[in-house]
Amino acid sequence: MHAVSGRRPYTAVLVVPTGIGAAVGGYAGDALPVARAMAAVVDTLITHPNVMNGAQLYWPLPNAYYVEGYGLDQFAAGTWGLRPVHRNRIGLVLDAAIEDDLRWRHLQAADAARATLGLDLIDYVVTDAPLEVSLRTATSGATWGTIGRPDSLLRAAERAIAAGAEAIAVVARFPEDTDSDVLQDYRQGQGVDPLAGAEAVISHLVVRTLRVPCAHAPALSPLPLDPSVAAKSAAEEIGYTFLPCVLAGLSRAPQFVVSPTPLGQAKDTLWANQVDAIVVPASACGGSALLSLGRRSLAIAVEANATALAVSPESVGVPAVRVASYLEAVGLLAAHRAGIHPQALTAQMPHLRELRPDPQILPLGR
Repeated sequence: MHAVSGRRPYTAVLVVPTGIGAAVGGYAGDALPVARAMAAVVDTLITHPNVMNGAQLYWPLPNAYYVEGYGLDQFAAGTWGLRPVHRNRIGLVLDAAIEDDLRWRHLQAADAARATLGLDLIDYVVTDAPLEVSLRTATSGATWGTIGRPDSLLRAAERAIAAGAEAIAVVARFPEDTDSDVLQDYRQGQGVDPLAGAEAVISHLVVRTLRVPCAHAPALSPLPLDPSVAAKSAAEEIGYTFLPCVLAGLSRAPQFVVSPTPLGQAKDTLWANQVDAIVVPASACGGSALLSLGRRSLAIAVEANATALAVSPESVGVPAVRVASYLEAVGLLAAHRAGIHPQALTAQMPHLRELRPDPQILPLGR
């Protein structure tokens, strides 16, 4: 979609926080259909890897910005701008803890992305020590994690950047001792992704420190065949690696611009004050991006996307419009972009006097 002549482009942000068991966006790329629909009714869609990543599956959206979560928070706060690119050279960082056979599987995925998709990857870097990823679960059910050797990760990423990388894909070895009941629930399309919280910690560290686009793919041994796996989780069942979607997303991820650099003044650099709307789950409204944007942009809270959290827009003082589903959210974005009051599309258009029952205001026509 192109901006209408004489009118500035319409920009929307789609956020589905990771590791909170979102009914839509809590599994293997199952929020990607939402992103595709929204991208069709806006000029620019800004979203993050949790929405766009589907393991071996992905979908190119020419008008979508693939922005890591920490970078998205900085953008929403007005601290960083987003500068679009034609392509990024991607550096691949592999955890030293990855076994030889599993490492070769990921290198083959990278070679496939170069040969089949034409992506620009530089040589890979192996960390100088195992990253020591561990997984945790909060009392709410949300997942998080830690990395024992952040110094090793940053050194490897710096080596990749020194070799010419403009974006960093990280593959860390994740523990295999995930709670079997939690993992089984996830494979059945229920509960919380046990890996997601730790993945966010890894990418946040690289983006916060080095200010380059980054996304993560976990290295895990293939699971035994289970014919009952839910469709929402099935994208993670079809190969040895989750890397392809990460490489595709990073290939055109916007670069971060820190004001007041000359690039920050460029006409194509996008800043928070150009955002028209932000869409979030109605029960996960405590995120930094919504708190920054929700009072100056249209905030849309989707009630059907249940999560493990219970943070409403009202509880954080954000004047959001609640909608029942993402289908309704897409319609509201289309109306907002067209300059149409949403009530004009319903049978309940109130009389003007009902909007301001003030006796000092005379009815129209007097």
